[in-house]
Amino acid sequence: MKLYSKSGACSTAVHMALEWSGRPYEVEILDAGSMKAPAFLAINPAGAVPALVDGEFVLTQNAAIMGYIADSRPEAGLAGDGSPRQRAEATRWLSFVNSDLHPAFKPIFSAARYIGDEGRHDAVKAAARTQVRALMETADRRLDGKEWLAGFRSFADPYFYMTLRWAQGTGVDMSGLDNVAAFKARMEQDAGVQAALRAEGLA
Repeated sequence: MKLYSKSGACSTAVHMALEWSGRPYEVEILDAGSMKAPAFLAINPAGAVPALVDGEFVLTQNAAIMGYIADSRPEAGLAGDGSPRQRAEATRWLSFVNSDLHPAFKPIFSAARYIGDEGRHDAVKAAARTQVRALMETADRRLDGKEWLAGFRSFADPYFYMTLRWAQGTGVDMSGLDNVAAFKARMEQDAGVQAALRAEGLA
């Protein structure tokens, strides 16, 4: 099994999930140039990460890859205890990060995609930071009395952790979100998380 990742991108969350799964894997860290090179475009014509290659099977899209890793090593518990209810709970919070929280950062990362007037880019980014803050408040309420988003450690947690790193790097107001801060601290003490961060030059 081989993961193609870009340092600090959402693919880093998949890297962490692979560490948690205990499955043997290798990883290749790409940059903006190598993601558009012919060798990688032959794997993913979209030129985007993550991409996972398992034998002849090639899989893209973060949420799909997370589910595949969890299902291929169920004893790791990344989708819960095997019950439909726990898998649904883990998937609910993976979907929250993938469908709600991650897209909310896009105007911060690339305001020009949303509005051509450079003079309004700061306003677009500010509005996006407000939206991210509101979603972080949702997560903070969810984490009240819990260590993990789903109530147990799951594939949602590495992805959420990466959004916390993005929030820190883009000036999102995270003040007063004590449950989120405690979650971030737990993740940063985790051996698998640290192994992935080191491999991607982030620790």
